[in-house]
Amino acid sequence: MTDKLSFALNQITAPRLTCREFIELARRLDCSGIELRNDLRDKRLCDRDFFDGDSPESVGALVRENGLRLLGLSEVYAFNRWSEEIRVKVDRLIGEAVASGAESISLIPSNDGRTETDDARLDALRNALSRILPMLEGTDLIALVEPLGFPTSSLRRKSDAIAAIKAVDGDARYKLVHDTFHHHLASEREFFPEWTGIVHISGVVDPSVEVRDMQDEHRILVTGQDRLGNLTQIAALSSAGYRGVYSYECFAPSVHHSATIGSEIAESLAFIRVGIS
Repeated sequence: MTDKLSFALNQITAPRLTCREFIELARRLDCSGIELRNDLRDKRLCDRDFFDGDSPESVGALVRENGLRLLGLSEVYAFNRWSEEIRVKVDRLIGEAVASGAESISLIPSNDGRTETDDARLDALRNALSRILPMLEGTDLIALVEPLGFPTSSLRRKSDAIAAIKAVDGDARYKLVHDTFHHHLASEREFFPEWTGIVHISGVVDPSVEVRDMQDEHRILVTGQDRLGNLTQIAALSSAGYRGVYSYECFAPSVHHSATIGSEIAESLAFIRVGIS
């Protein structure tokens, strides 16, 4: 099974590296590709513009020159709270993705804890998906919808996302992100490999935090103490037919500030390969 695994890096895992350094890290780790993010400054993880101020075209070319795929650009947050502001953000990200040669864009639901009925919540989701769909016409892009398992999330379950995508006839343009962290938080049972465009992996080892209280800052590299069942999830997805990429997405400050991030990721990837062999 291990020879079928393909790994990538999401830029949030090493935000202190420049874009060029990040590309080089992915190449050294023999990754298939990378995901780049437009929110690193917003999260106060760096003081650099998207693409480090370079043009999308030049960064995309550099990725391919290093033998990597530019798997996607992240993100439009709260896409399901549709407004003119969200439309502008989606349009901008689509343009940047096309210019850079990225394969996808990421759409992230609101995690604002708003109290609303299921009907209202799902109507808003369908509305946003229906409005974004024609914006993707004329491109080769896939829009990746990522359910968030937090109790405060407006879209926790992949099944809800799939139903909404079907309702707007978006099967050809929308795929899901299976995030091992959010899958665990949402207590989901089904994997939907045929709907999965990419898998995000990260681990949680803190024994003192309850599942309902897990947050992004708990997300580290996958180790033998992992509480999320990453190895089980990866094995289940692979057995069910998923042949896409597993991309490391770690939000913990301990990972961001590691001086040996490259060797630590390499060790974790080796652990995963051995663990599911």
